Amino acid sequence: MCSSGMNAPETILVRAAGVDDRAWIERLLNQSWGSATMITRGTAHDASRLPALLAVQGDDIVGLATFHVAGGECELVSLDSLRERQGIGSALLAGVANEARGHGCRRLWLITTNDNLTAIRFYQRRGLRLVAVHPGAVDDARRLKPSISLIGEHGIPIHDELEFELELA
Repeated sequence: MCSSGMNAPETILVRAAGVDDRAWIERLLNQSWGSATMITRGTAHDASRLPALLAVQGDDIVGLATFHVAGGECELVSLDSLRERQGIGSALLAGVANEARGHGCRRLWLITTNDNLTAIRFYQRRGLRLVAVHPGAVDDARRLKPSISLIGEHGIPIHDELEFELELA
């Protein structure tokens, strides 16, 4: 028998977060984003209190998605994958889309910043379309959350919000 020493990746299970998961969620948001407060389109969200999905592999929680449903739309507020390139982000995004459809939403949308080239590529490859650029929106958001960095990925100054959407109808 021959063994390559490599194990197949474990199946990713996506499940709704429960009350017992909230402390873990808040810790992850603080670690990943600097706080649980997310600012999108001028609105402050406490992402630790929003509906959330967790990605689980074996005994480990390996990803988090938080979202907000209102007015027939679902906003993906945060998405974190703790293991890159294993399908965790894709599984969470699909899970949120399914939740949105279950709530009768006609679109799933999200905001990212102009510096986040990884996220821009990720969302476009999964069928989301860039539908708006909100110039200076991050500059405005710093009034609500001063900890937002001035410089982001690849040394790019962060100024603008980019809005992506996936039509669900």
